[in-house]
Amino acid sequence: MSEAPYLRIAADVRRRIAAGELRPGDRVPSTRALVREWGVAMATAAKALSVLGEQGWVRAVPGSGTVVADRTPVKPPLGRDAVVRAAIALADAEGLAALSMRRLAAGLGVGPMALYRHVPDKEELLRLMADVALGEAELPDPGPAQWRPRLELAARAQWRAYRRHPWLAPIVLNSLVRPPVLAAGLRLVDWSLRALAGTGLKRRVKLQVVMTLNGWVGGLAVSNAFEVQAEQDTGITGDQRLAADMALLAEYLGSGRFPVLAEVMTGLEDVGLDDAFEFGLRRQLDGIAVLLDWQRC
Repeated sequence: MSEAPYLRIAADVRRRIAAGELRPGDRVPSTRALVREWGVAMATAAKALSVLGEQGWVRAVPGSGTVVADRTPVKPPLGRDAVVRAAIALADAEGLAALSMRRLAAGLGVGPMALYRHVPDKEELLRLMADVALGEAELPDPGPAQWRPRLELAARAQWRAYRRHPWLAPIVLNSLVRPPVLAAGLRLVDWSLRALAGTGLKRRVKLQVVMTLNGWVGGLAVSNAFEVQAEQDTGITGDQRLAADMALLAEYLGSGRFPVLAEVMTGLEDVGLDDAFEFGLRRQLDGIAVLLDWQRC
């Protein structure tokens, strides 16, 4: 079955628009012009223009007739959330060293000064980035009632956030006792402290328990952050760097100066960062259990 005449006319006009023969704002052939060109009835030509309008290819302008519509996607207005998430994406891909207001503005297609309408300076931008990234940590509500599974969940939530965003830990852990004020951080600490309700621990000790656990998780994450940043800066992976040092390591271990270490490392597979996290988390929680047992004595 052949295509209806009005559809053939609409397809031809679309082709001319797509080829650039007709540009946004240009008048398209009028109904009368289409009648002459295609030898169709006035109603058929009008229906072709109507279809093009419904599809967004043309629009009617009073006093000017029908013109080609501008189909360029409209950018959503720039807001703080868009700025922060673009900064997170840049830091994830290239590290904090690559993040500058000028670089961020270029990626968003705006001038640097446009960013300052949403964030006052880079320091505040980093704080907002950290708040959003740490806020991705999933904390079930109400969560486990027992202290151990609750604190374990809190530690794992932080670890996932730090692994997803290697730059995050140095911001969150720039001070263990005076960390930056982040809504996500306060939420995490509050959620963790609930695990210790009813344990009999003093308020100060409860806070120290949570700080110690969070500090240990963050310490591993900071080490990973340094390694990731070094790889982003140099293009040399941790495995490549270790391979380059293997000859020196073998020389030291074979010298007899470190006999116990040499014995332990003989035939030992590499210990990965996630392995270290799993082992250390168990020991951290075991230590808290001893503290609580002592408290009950």
